Amino acid sequence: MVAGGRTAGTRSSDGTTGQSGRRFVRRGPEGPPFRKPRWPKAYAFALVTGALFLLSWVGQFLFQMTVESNEATQHGQAFSWGEFLPQFFSSTLENWQSEFLQLIWQAAGLALFYYWGSSQSRESDERIEAKLDALLRERNLDPENP
Repeated sequence: MVAGGRTAGTRSSDGTTGQSGRRFVRRGPEGPPFRKPRWPKAYAFALVTGALFLLSWVGQFLFQMTVESNEATQHGQAFSWGEFLPQFFSSTLENWQSEFLQLIWQAAGLALFYYWGSSQSRESDERIEAKLDALLRERNLDPENP
């Protein structure tokens, strides 16, 4: 025991350092310690999403290069990187622009309609009260005198 009643390896009463010297954060006064997951596990979703993105982009590159090469061969011309790369980046940016515009419209549009209180975004107070009254009646409770 160290002076003050604390054992060796503990830093303070708030639970920031345990017996083994590892750092952890407590959930609450009685909760078990919460350890941060390792970097790959903590960012697994982002890593998988990034890998799928790169895989699809490389796939687009290869297939578009094959199509461009075949078209050049059919017209009796040689494949040219100078003509292919601008076309590839142009089609990539067109795809991204389309996807981001859709996503922004959906997020902004839904937020706007929710703010305005459209019939698609929320129920009226009368309908909610009718449902609650029906549930209370099912349980033999008086909705007028809860």
